[in-house]
Amino acid sequence: MSLATVFSRALHGIGAPQVRVEVHLSGGLPCFNLVGLAETSVKESRERVRSAILNSRFQFPSQRLTINLAPADLPKQGGRYDLAIAIGILIASGQVKTSHLAKLELIGELSLSGDLRAIPGILPACLASTEDQHISVIPLANLAETQVIEGPSPLAYRHLLEVTDALRQEQLPPANRPQEPINCADSSLFSRPPKRDQPPAIHTAELAEVSGQLQAKRALEITAAGRHNILMCGPPGAGKTLLASCLASLLPPPTQQQQLEIAIVRSISQSSASPASHGTTARPFRRPHHTCSGVALVGGGSTPRPGEITLAHQGVLFLDELPEFKRGVLEVLREPIETAQITISRAQHSLTFPADFQLIAAMNPCPCGYAGDSHRHCQCSVEQIKRYRGQLSGPLLDRIDLHLQVPRQSLKLLQNSHPATTRETRETRETSEMVRQRVIAAQQHQFNRQGCHNSRLSLSQIQQFCPLQDQDQGWWTETCEQLQLTSRGFHRSLLVARTIADLEKSTHIERPHLLEALSFRQTI
Repeated sequence: MSLATVFSRALHGIGAPQVRVEVHLSGGLPCFNLVGLAETSVKESRERVRSAILNSRFQFPSQRLTINLAPADLPKQGGRYDLAIAIGILIASGQVKTSHLAKLELIGELSLSGDLRAIPGILPACLASTEDQHISVIPLANLAETQVIEGPSPLAYRHLLEVTDALRQEQLPPANRPQEPINCADSSLFSRPPKRDQPPAIHTAELAEVSGQLQAKRALEITAAGRHNILMCGPPGAGKTLLASCLASLLPPPTQQQQLEIAIVRSISQSSASPASHGTTARPFRRPHHTCSGVALVGGGSTPRPGEITLAHQGVLFLDELPEFKRGVLEVLREPIETAQITISRAQHSLTFPADFQLIAAMNPCPCGYAGDSHRHCQCSVEQIKRYRGQLSGPLLDRIDLHLQVPRQSLKLLQNSHPATTRETRETRETSEMVRQRVIAAQQHQFNRQGCHNSRLSLSQIQQFCPLQDQDQGWWTETCEQLQLTSRGFHRSLLVARTIADLEKSTHIERPHLLEALSFRQTI
């Protein structure tokens, strides 16, 4: 009778709890029992592990084999336990002897030939191992995405034989490196071109390419500076989608902590066939289609997976044609907008995913799109317009800080903006980089003052950091009552005014800041 214990890591939301793989060999008829709340994909590992051991020129024990994945109440899924199970069998059968097991955690899927295959969620697993002062043993294909982790690199190998050879040595060999070594201090790390098997980068529009729309550009600057949510309404072809694409170019680069959070989300959301890339820690820009379901938008499923709001964490979520989304789908956004996270509950467990995204939405004023347009006549009835706008509930609109009307631009303005005819005009336009520098300065001022963006201030913090001057307090309250703003709208407009003051480098919120904030609270 032989017993071996090997450590591994599960994937539970964005966490990676430790799993003890206990392997027991005893006399009796040959059999392979796998226990510990293992799903079908885990139970199928018995055939993968058997073939991998035999094809690696080891002997598969002809005894009663029992493998327990502890803790027993933690659901296990995927092929991430194959490597730990195989090493446990080889150690229990006496074919491999090592003194390193106590400080190692083995994670990886095995092919029938013994090759190690990439798995999703390797980054949170390696982070958890580092926090517990353990060393991760992972597939070499996953090594690139772990380079954002500070501290010792995990040990990465291509084949089961490489792992067993390393375990037999008195000292563990240094980790294998990917074909393209990564320097974490390299400023160009996050600007490398994607490989052919990676999805193309999201196109970011340049603000200088937008003709006219001065108020919309100003609204985008305020939105980026305070991380506010914005809804744009206008006729087809007014430039709403182009303006939304410009927002990503106005945001400051993510901090090191934000890069790590973005990398973790992408790591758990990638399939094993296409692991997350080390070059994808830029701010995400997600643009789901209006036919997506509530599960696709916020996450869920029998085995909960992150949705679009989590994939947009620390980035932008763009919902085009907002009223075309099902009302029930949009309503699930109300809580994540407030809490910056989403909790998905199931009968046996619940998972919490991060969802600190910046919402930018666009819509037409009516089904045909031309209500209020001086150039085209609207063909919609009052009932059709009411039904169309009724897709957006009051509570959802109340959580959007800026409501912006985007008018149609004259064709003469567009013709005059051609690069070949107005080079001087283009040179005088503000570029995205010029606006981004003001955004960075405003955000830095916010963090120095209160430690967070203006949009994340609590009620007590609003009273502390957004005081009004004596001559403006009564006027502000009376004006908000005349506009019939709710309590949330009252405070959200005050936060927008605080952001405008920060952009103007003003210590106090003044009357012009309040007036401009109210101009972006008009009813859509």
